[in-house]
Amino acid sequence: MLAVVNQSKEKALKVALITGGTRGIGLGIAKALANEGYALAINGMRPAEQVADVLDGLKKQSPAVHYFAGDIASTQTHQMITDGIEEAFGGIHVLVNNAGVAPKERKDLLEADEDSYEFVMGTNLKGPYLLTSRVAAWMVRQKTNDADYQGCIINVGSVSATMVSTNRGDYCLAKAGVGMMTQLFAARMGEHNIPVFEVRPGITKTDMTATVTDKYDRLIRDGICVTQRWGYPEDTGRVVASLARGDFAYSTGQVIYVDGGLTIPRL
Repeated sequence: MLAVVNQSKEKALKVALITGGTRGIGLGIAKALANEGYALAINGMRPAEQVADVLDGLKKQSPAVHYFAGDIASTQTHQMITDGIEEAFGGIHVLVNNAGVAPKERKDLLEADEDSYEFVMGTNLKGPYLLTSRVAAWMVRQKTNDADYQGCIINVGSVSATMVSTNRGDYCLAKAGVGMMTQLFAARMGEHNIPVFEVRPGITKTDMTATVTDKYDRLIRDGICVTQRWGYPEDTGRVVASLARGDFAYSTGQVIYVDGGLTIPRL
């Protein structure tokens, strides 16, 4: 009987799916949404036993946490995640497309290779695009069945959507694609009153930037950002929580920069 009661409680919760939610910006977002009272569906590449400490930490904040290991570039993973969320929670309210990879090796544009392109595009654009299509259709069904249903889609892009890095062109192309994807889904979901946003972090202290820490320490010290410090995952997490809460419901399709003023043109 206790298990049935717990399952019933889980199915009454607001649910957020965060891809790449066990580290870096994704974990910052997961913590922020947990503090908002969301049940969490976390996706990551590593087996559950390798992220047990992270999940245990989230369980201290969130009313419920379920983990789904799998490659977000694969539609089979999408099916597994959505089936698991439906079984555990009955529905979904927030999708955060955060999972992303950097090129395995930074190469000049004149040395671009197909393997790197496919790897980066699969995780950073193809996967989020197809996952969003599946989840958005599910959100529409929920809205049709319940007029009070509130859904939201948030894409984590990057300043690299507009700022050129000639040694990682595939990454820049993927993030530029996320910008158009945001506008496409915002336009499609408008009739259902389900907003879609993009958050663009700047120089953020994560494992992805660990190999270029010295470079960015120097650039920040020299004033590349208006706010002269690194960004942190919690900076992006606070913005995502505000968007999910509905604070900017009339701003669908818009980009929110979390970059310390990095992209402000200055003389």
